Amino acid sequence: MQRPVLATTSIHPAIQNFVATNRQQLVTEVQAAIAAHPVVVVGMGQNPMPKKARKLLDAAGVAHHDMDYGNYLSMWRERNALKMWTGWPTFPMVFVRGTLVGGASDVQKLIANGELKTMLAA
Repeated sequence: MQRPVLATTSIHPAIQNFVATNRQQLVTEVQAAIAAHPVVVVGMGQNPMPKKARKLLDAAGVAHHDMDYGNYLSMWRERNALKMWTGWPTFPMVFVRGTLVGGASDVQKLIANGELKTMLAA
């Protein structure tokens, strides 16, 4: 299944570059981290769920690279670029071997059913 994304042909040529590059610095940073680390947790300050995901990974003995961007009152526009890129609406965003696996509750399920170890062994 592919999620709908507005086709470039449906964006006026005068704004295509702006749409393609607007607030992409965080996306580029996260892409680089995903390429460099088996597990990446992208979060934000003051949000308890990224902390929960990290604690779950720590308890499972899984090393992870952590990235935090702002908090509820700062960097929300920049974080929106990450949400638009991934299609995932909340933080954390947890990536395993380049694949977005979801948030803290999703990581908990992957640990419980053994799939996380399988993904990391591949």
